[in-house]
Amino acid sequence: MQQKKNVLLIVVDQWRGDTLPNLGHHVQLPNVSRLAAEGVTFAHHYTQAVPCGPGRASLLTGMYMMNHRATQNTIPLDARHTNVAWESRKGGYEPALVGYTTTTPDPRYTDHEDPRFRVLGGEMDGWKLVGSMGLKMESYFAWVAHRWPDMPSTPEDMWLPRDADPDEIGATTSPSLVPAEFSDTSFFTEKALEYLHGVRHKPWFLHLGYWRPHPPFIAPEPWNSMYDPEDSPAPVRAESPEQEAAQHPLTEFYLNNVGRKNFFRHGEGLAKDMSIDEVKQMRATYYGLMSEVDAQLGRIFDFLEKTGQWDDTLIIFTSDHAEQLGDHHMLGKLGYFDQSYHIPMIVRDPRPTADASRGKIVRDFTETIDTMPTILEWMGLPVPRSCDGASLLPFLAQGQAPQGWRTEVHYEFDFRNIFYSTPEEHMGTGLDDSSLSVVQDHNYKYVHFTNAAPLFFDLKADPAQLNNLANDPAQQHTMLRYAQKMLSWRMRYMDRTLTAYAASPEGLLKRA
Repeated sequence: MQQKKNVLLIVVDQWRGDTLPNLGHHVQLPNVSRLAAEGVTFAHHYTQAVPCGPGRASLLTGMYMMNHRATQNTIPLDARHTNVAWESRKGGYEPALVGYTTTTPDPRYTDHEDPRFRVLGGEMDGWKLVGSMGLKMESYFAWVAHRWPDMPSTPEDMWLPRDADPDEIGATTSPSLVPAEFSDTSFFTEKALEYLHGVRHKPWFLHLGYWRPHPPFIAPEPWNSMYDPEDSPAPVRAESPEQEAAQHPLTEFYLNNVGRKNFFRHGEGLAKDMSIDEVKQMRATYYGLMSEVDAQLGRIFDFLEKTGQWDDTLIIFTSDHAEQLGDHHMLGKLGYFDQSYHIPMIVRDPRPTADASRGKIVRDFTETIDTMPTILEWMGLPVPRSCDGASLLPFLAQGQAPQGWRTEVHYEFDFRNIFYSTPEEHMGTGLDDSSLSVVQDHNYKYVHFTNAAPLFFDLKADPAQLNNLANDPAQQHTMLRYAQKMLSWRMRYMDRTLTAYAASPEGLLKRA
């Protein structure tokens, strides 16, 4: 095993993969840009599931959702699954968590009165908690209350607009009530710096999570006014919500049920009714939240440089999932559109072996399940057979895709009726057939539903994915080919934890 060095895994929340300066976006992120200039940006990187719980389960276990089966927030993660934290302990690391993982424990091994069963998700086993928000944000709220005398009696009211026009029911130019020095972004940074001060003389592994740019979409001053809404790109969407809804019953359900209240604490009405101007203002605020995270990351990077750790630390910047942000008349992370699944991925390997690839942008498909094997390879540890991903470090060493690299991307979504309002009743599906799976490459995208009509898009002719070709006779042969691709993928990656073992006259054998 190589000499142990440091790992900084930065996991932001709800950050779109197209929103990076080196990919042509106008958002100002000098520290993320610095990381990209010294590392490799993976431009076609996708999470394997949404929302937070399933996405983070794939990120931290290296498994497709069809194998880890934590299909929604609140759905338990099977205790038999290992994760990057447990695996890193085998190399002598004590993995630390700042942020959260949105993980519900296995009820077969956890008492049913455990308070983690009363929230959207607790923290994944294996991590040393050094900066958790708390099950209901109580740790963060207590931190703020200790420092801010004007904290509202209802803590969540800190995300109300300070100077909003009474007629505004969503996107606003107003700053939040909470000052930037007491924001959740500041909280996580302070907790990370406390931890890093304490471990600077030994190898460490830190999962540094930020809640932003997750909603509520309101930013503290001065980040609220950093961007002119006129500079925000217009949403990609059909002429009307009705036209969008005609594409599929799943889309129809969400358009008619997702409210603004979930994204703006003062919001009213449905997300689909937002005007172009409202969407642009919301996007300007979203970019402001990103720039706030970037500024705080600068504090972390400066500390690593000052203490001589910058060149001993693997740094990964990624997200759990993305955000519709008004595209297809939708808000949130849901359904089958790329905007919910396409996430950022930047990897900076400080070793000289990665010098030739610095600043490079990779266009090959990569997936969030590749994060765990990347970290384990850096640590000099084996990747467990249960892991579905592959290390990205060869891209940094070779400057190109390893031989046999994937040519397509896969992701899944489950909409069963467990906790949230879902389209289950609307679509006539049940507990075990309310799901979809996607396979796409640079040419086509196929969406397979367990118990509903499929979708098929020609991405060259229709990159916005507005024209479903599933019923076009001329496309049936091509669509069948992609359905076969999906079947082969499922057969290749179905759970294989023990399938390399075999009994024999000589005893237990294991194939490498």
